[in-house]
Amino acid sequence: MNKSGYEPAQRNGRGFTRRIVVTAGKALAGAGLLLAAGSAAAAVPDESQFVLNTFSFLIWGALVMWMCAGFTMLESGSVRTKNASVICLKNIGLYSIAGLAYYLLGYNLMYVDVTGWIGSVELLYGPSADELALLSLGDDATAEAQAAATAAVVESGYSTMSDWFFQMVFVATTASIVSGTLAERVKLWSFFAFIAVLTAVIYPVVGAWTWGEGWLYKMGFQDFAGSTIVHSTGGWAALAGAIVVGARRGKFRPDGSVKSTPPSNVPVVTLGVFILWLGWFGFNGGSVLALGDAASAVAMSNVLANTNLAAAAGVMAAISTARPLLGRVDLLAGLNGAIAGLVAITAGPDIVDHYWAIVIGAIGGVICTAGIKLMETMKLDDVVGAVPAHLFAGVWGTLAVCIAAGGSFVTQLVGVLAVGVFVFAASWILWLVLEKTVGVRVSETVEELGQDTAELGIEAYPEFMLMPDQDDIEALRRD
Repeated sequence: MNKSGYEPAQRNGRGFTRRIVVTAGKALAGAGLLLAAGSAAAAVPDESQFVLNTFSFLIWGALVMWMCAGFTMLESGSVRTKNASVICLKNIGLYSIAGLAYYLLGYNLMYVDVTGWIGSVELLYGPSADELALLSLGDDATAEAQAAATAAVVESGYSTMSDWFFQMVFVATTASIVSGTLAERVKLWSFFAFIAVLTAVIYPVVGAWTWGEGWLYKMGFQDFAGSTIVHSTGGWAALAGAIVVGARRGKFRPDGSVKSTPPSNVPVVTLGVFILWLGWFGFNGGSVLALGDAASAVAMSNVLANTNLAAAAGVMAAISTARPLLGRVDLLAGLNGAIAGLVAITAGPDIVDHYWAIVIGAIGGVICTAGIKLMETMKLDDVVGAVPAHLFAGVWGTLAVCIAAGGSFVTQLVGVLAVGVFVFAASWILWLVLEKTVGVRVSETVEELGQDTAELGIEAYPEFMLMPDQDDIEALRRD
């Protein structure tokens, strides 16, 4: 038992029963097969399964953490050069805030003693009592004491803090979604304050309802790796921020036309998407939550294959529909199509029929491309297209579970609406509070000069000469 009074082996952090200590012998017996008499130990020892499961959490978690680099590249290449340095600071800052907030409060709210709506309002989190007892054994401990302490630890199936680490990097992904939408005009410290509340309270409450086995989980809501729980949560928070903070200066002209704001570094944006694609294998593959038996290895292989298929389908569908929807073959639409395909399949990547991954990913790419056009029509400024890619495609992916993975449409819809109403309302109120107190938007002068120079005093590309904006040149000529 850990300090919170629950047994880790009874909870997996994703809302379904984990196969923790299924040995090869048990698996074969369950299949009606007999082991050859006198065969060498075919079963994987419990301690080895513990090590494999723990290692899986740690290595996949590290890969998900690397997605922060992908978001940084995508965002810093999408903004104008005068704001690239602030993007870098925001992304390393939000990852740090997410780690601290989730350790101090968020994990307990999400997983410990969840009553249906929320978990334990306790501070700090740490190893279980059994793990501490194992670590406290000295060199003079007897073999029997060592074996007993080890047996008590491996019974849980994985290290307590490996689970915490894997859960934490998902929180940082949610926070990164908000950063891209509000780039170039949101105040740095107001943004950090919002991220602290998002990662300490808002996201953990959603997680408690679902992966923490709260009320949505009990209804049968399915979200394997977080199309709604992670991506739509970030998308709703970003949408609320875009409404309160407003569009960048001059993004929408008085005549209703949209001012083009091309990315400053297309290769860097593309690199960022590839990094995210790579990290998604840890995102979805790690959510199998076990790697100590053959069934888990097969399931993980299927998940990774489906993840890749959906992303590829999202790219091609977005490129194919960009001309009729946006009036051009659009590189950025194709890149966002990859992300949308990944987001869409995340709710159900464990499906066995792989062609469904292609269908789900392709529709996600089309939805994202259409969503970019919709956002512009509604005069909502999303610098990187995060809301269409993460929110719109996340909703689709969550509902698509009903088609491919046996989910209930009513339950899935209730989950989508409940999370949307809660996250959007909480985020909108928080953004308004920040606006009325410390302000959320930089001054017009700072926005014109760029946040790099005005707020940080450092330029991302100091050897380059910043050319005036084309609209400003035309205005000067008219004057």
